[in-house]
Amino acid sequence: MSGDTLGAGSFAVADYVVFALMLMVSAAVGVYFAWTGRGQRTSGDFLMGGRRLTALPVSLSLTASFMSAITVLSNPAEVYRYGASIGFYGFSYIITILVTSEVFLPVFYRLAVTSTYEYLELRFNRATRLLGTVLFIVQTILYTGIVIYAPALALNQVTGMDLWGAVISTGVVCTFYCTMVRKQQYFHFPFQLGVMLAGFLSVIVRSVIIQGGVSFHLYSYSNSFFSVSTSFDTNPLRRHTFWTITIGGTFVWVSIYGINQAQVQRYISCKSIHHARASLYINLLGLGSILLCSVFAGMCLYSVYKNCDPWTAGLVSAPDQLMPYLVMDILGDYPGLPGLFVAAAYSGSLSTVSSSINALAAVTMEDVIKPHTNVSEKHLSFISKGLSFTFGVLCIGMAGLASLMGGILQAAISIFGIIGGPLLGLFTLGILCPFANSKGALSGLVAGLVVSLWVGIGAHIYPPPPELTRPLPLTTEGCNFTTDSLNWTSTALSALEDHWYSLSYLYFSPIGTIISMSVGLIISKNLNLSLFKLL
Repeated sequence: MSGDTLGAGSFAVADYVVFALMLMVSAAVGVYFAWTGRGQRTSGDFLMGGRRLTALPVSLSLTASFMSAITVLSNPAEVYRYGASIGFYGFSYIITILVTSEVFLPVFYRLAVTSTYEYLELRFNRATRLLGTVLFIVQTILYTGIVIYAPALALNQVTGMDLWGAVISTGVVCTFYCTMVRKQQYFHFPFQLGVMLAGFLSVIVRSVIIQGGVSFHLYSYSNSFFSVSTSFDTNPLRRHTFWTITIGGTFVWVSIYGINQAQVQRYISCKSIHHARASLYINLLGLGSILLCSVFAGMCLYSVYKNCDPWTAGLVSAPDQLMPYLVMDILGDYPGLPGLFVAAAYSGSLSTVSSSINALAAVTMEDVIKPHTNVSEKHLSFISKGLSFTFGVLCIGMAGLASLMGGILQAAISIFGIIGGPLLGLFTLGILCPFANSKGALSGLVAGLVVSLWVGIGAHIYPPPPELTRPLPLTTEGCNFTTDSLNWTSTALSALEDHWYSLSYLYFSPIGTIISMSVGLIISKNLNLSLFKLL
């Protein structure tokens, strides 16, 4: 159990029972609320709970919405490979909640919009609204594909199930869950968050016991942690520093909490703006707890496997399978606990996929269908359910693309940066710059998208060298079996002259936001000056 064995075990009967029970509870809650909520006659009730909710359930849903299997699997793998610098996300969370509660929440709550993109038509024009809607749909389908792919990786590792069979089964479960009436999400999220935290804690407690206590973990991690992770280097080419995570992470999370439909429709479902603001601040406790657990789980990974890296040894097919491998290695003798951990990954994905598909249905209904049809609210509610099913199928297809994107955490943040950054610039331009006009807004959005796509695609084609990513030292010298695999830190080198494409992926979002706002301001100002001269 110390990382020097050839392989780990596989699911026992008790694990399948625990895992199945979690899925059954989720499905049962969905069916129950579908039955009791059949009296919901409006699409607003279906999508936002009728704006009658209080702060606590909404805060839990805000936390769980984007705390998916990506958090359960990829955050610990990130710490294992690159250090605990992702703990700096705690600072970006605080700034994000402050900005969201003071800048974006008052606007969206008072407008009482079902779709955040309604604001773009009110502020600019219909073309801006439609372009923003299309970009959001593309971003969310791509992201949700990654969220479906992530727990399939875990299921593949612990059960041996074919990866694509796991992807399809995961997608089917998530689609069934989120096609049910959405009102259950707010009251079901405590269960999902509880399962996620229990999964983390089972791994942390067991690994601490095996390794001889918390002090051993900190000691074995300290050299790498303090020399690599706590860097205040201002070089924007460094993958993770205090600045890239605090600044870049803030832009990414503001684009999620401030303007993303999945989050906005949650806090505007509160019965008052005070409850909405309180839900954002209470949500910080959940974000901090999950971040702390994921970072410590990554430290456990490093403590156990630093001298016998399973990825280098070829025992896992992707770094994101390291946590499931650890679970089977150290918890395999405790039937039911491996099932609990995989249930945690699935629980996170259920909450995120349901939030995303619900948001896709909402914006499609409000921005595409309603303006061109004249049907009753009852029929619109049925159409919304049909849209949820359709988007679920599309997201399952996109899960196949996720396998080509590399590490799922970086892929997810890159998607939010490349598309979400320009969208954040567009909304910020409209809210903070009264003289901005529709031509400036559209031009800025397109310019920001082009530049962020250029940088993001270039970074994928020309990945940064280890000199800029600074991975932690991992070897197979401590293994009691032979392997011909190369140490992963010595592979995937790229030319140092491609420095522009080595820009930290966390800066994709600030670049898109700044370009979008700058171009929008320049064109709006010049157009206003031209009109003034004509007059």
